Amino acid sequence: MQFYKERILNAAQLKRLSEHKYSCTSASILDAWLQPWWCWLVSKTPLWLAPNLITILGLIVNVVTTLILVWFSPDARQDPPRWACALCALGVFIYQSLDAIDGKQARRTGSQSPLGELFDHGCDSISTVFIALGACIAVKLGEYPTWMFFQCFCAMTLFYCAHWQAYVTGTLKMGRIDVTEAQYSIIAIHLVSATLGPSFWATQVGGGLEVRYSLALVAVGGAFLTVGALLASIVTGGVGKNGSTVAGTSILSPVIPFSLVVVPAFIIFQKSESNVYQHHPSLYIMAFGMVAAKVTNRLVVAHMTKSEMDYYDWSLLGPAMLFLNQYFNHALPEYYVLWLCTIWVCVDLIRYCGQICLEICGHLRIQLFRITSPPAAAANDEARVSDKSYLIHIGSCD
Repeated sequence: MQFYKERILNAAQLKRLSEHKYSCTSASILDAWLQPWWCWLVSKTPLWLAPNLITILGLIVNVVTTLILVWFSPDARQDPPRWACALCALGVFIYQSLDAIDGKQARRTGSQSPLGELFDHGCDSISTVFIALGACIAVKLGEYPTWMFFQCFCAMTLFYCAHWQAYVTGTLKMGRIDVTEAQYSIIAIHLVSATLGPSFWATQVGGGLEVRYSLALVAVGGAFLTVGALLASIVTGGVGKNGSTVAGTSILSPVIPFSLVVVPAFIIFQKSESNVYQHHPSLYIMAFGMVAAKVTNRLVVAHMTKSEMDYYDWSLLGPAMLFLNQYFNHALPEYYVLWLCTIWVCVDLIRYCGQICLEICGHLRIQLFRITSPPAAAANDEARVSDKSYLIHIGSCD
């Protein structure tokens, strides 16, 4: 495992990437209802605005509004201001809307490319962490640390499983109740907290159960649907030779890289003498969430380049810092080591994503945040934007 490679993707991988065709199916209930809004929004978007720029702007809004919530309640036990919950709801809404139109804008301007798919899913892997964390803070789930751990890592795992299924079948499949429904449910959670206050979720109803227990039911339901679809794909076999993945590897191989994230996260959480997770849950989840995002990004790259996925990654050095510090009887305060871990994994994730994007841009001769197609082509696509059937055809799977 080389720390720095001059090139992450070789010539054969770049060739397969350029030949990759995006395949996605969606049966989402909300997508059909939201199509008019998305169609109107993309029709008002300037033609010069690059799709990847739309994606990154949505992610920045989502991350910033969540970090405001983290600032006021880093342990997820304090009541965050109601306006911060409302702002977070707006952040998720903006992110979801922009995420839904970036593919539409790409087709509208004739700038679609495999890089757009990778960039979109890469941003989604990061936003999943912040959306889950924001929801936990809005309902003060830090009062139940183990439950908060489960909720956040459940979201990361389900996102990973969706792309694991795509790695096996070659198609990203969205069910009747999927990511759009989850995002709007979280918007509703923030709005309830903004209206009635975060303490509302501690209200006890029938049998002494708190209202926030409904989150656990939603998480379990989502896990049942997503994991069930993945298991069905595994049982029926992949699209590769002898029922393998698109890369010809074992359909079970993706379980190893993600296990190297989740298992250490749980062990370190349980073995900590200073209760570093209980005292700093937001920081802990962001640290391991960025490692999960890096591993998910590598899975997406493996899918699009039809390549084998490496089991080990330098981002795992971050969790290793915490593990070794515990092994040597807390030679350093765990809180400082956790910060060091967070900085390391964030820098490593940014470095990896940046290098991957630059390599693909160089190969495809495009720019990351600028549309390079001729103006005439863009004008022709603008004429098509009035065709509603065309806009609906390129739905939220984009």
